[in-house]
Amino acid sequence: MSILVVKPGMLSSFQDLGRTGYQHLGVPVGGAMDSRAHRLANLLVGNDENEATLEITLTGPTLRFDAPACIAICGAQLNPTLNKEPIPNNRPLIVRRGDVLAFGARAAGLRAYIAWHGGMALPPIMASRSTYLRGGFGGFHGRALRKDDTLTLNADLQDHNLDELADKLWQIKIYLPAILGMNPRPAIRAVRGAHAALFTDDSIQDFFSGEYQISPQSERMGYRLQGAQLKLLSATQLLSEATSFGSVQVPADGNPIILMADRQTTGGYAKIAHIAAVDLPFIAQSMPGEMLRFMEVSLEQAQKLDGQHEDAFARLGLSLAPLRELFA
Repeated sequence: MSILVVKPGMLSSFQDLGRTGYQHLGVPVGGAMDSRAHRLANLLVGNDENEATLEITLTGPTLRFDAPACIAICGAQLNPTLNKEPIPNNRPLIVRRGDVLAFGARAAGLRAYIAWHGGMALPPIMASRSTYLRGGFGGFHGRALRKDDTLTLNADLQDHNLDELADKLWQIKIYLPAILGMNPRPAIRAVRGAHAALFTDDSIQDFFSGEYQISPQSERMGYRLQGAQLKLLSATQLLSEATSFGSVQVPADGNPIILMADRQTTGGYAKIAHIAAVDLPFIAQSMPGEMLRFMEVSLEQAQKLDGQHEDAFARLGLSLAPLRELFA
């Protein structure tokens, strides 16, 4: 029940929904950059939403299956193929012994997620299977995949009639609500941060009406933005405080940084805004060099959007009950 890594891709690491509860010890939460795609991939193969998936960045890996498995790929469209034949995103698919999964050129997005029914045999570290690359722990030996790595599957499909299972999976209708899709948005929704009052009115207006380019110095820890420089009303020293996914902090040079999955645990820069959780996947799927615009929403609007997002996942989970029964 194994998979051979023929090519590792640009950056392929296992991620779940993060290592929560350890920030007070200096351990970042980490986890999937696009939690929407990660959760969706898991649902489509009958897994719990927190099962580790393989987060692949821009250039996908080439994997050879030495045992049958059920997989789903969600997130970025990186033109996946199975034995050189195109396969779709957002579908549960059966792969057989000897099959080779590969990826082509990027068509849209930046990060795709591969889920396996039953998950991968990875030891939990502090209640998570996420890879913390800077710390060198979690996931698969605390690092990104390398050529000739061997991954071990948890689930054994040897006793299933694979043709019959593949046919039944293909017949299951999957309706993705719009809020779980990645339809282009004119602007990323954000609420004013707790420190917004420390900034000049012009800076507040610049952030919520201007356009910012994603810097090449952007990765899993944070997205650095280049555009109108943001200024404080006066030089202010702030105490360091806990950080969160999506906070927009502004260092002394005035260029905002969106804190992402591998953000540091604490920070002392003023935060001008916080990205609505429902729009974080759009940022995670954006490339350096692309432009972002922001629009202000109220906290109540952001919470309502988040509630709609969770309701859509709950409905999708219920609708996929027949799929999970196929593996029972």
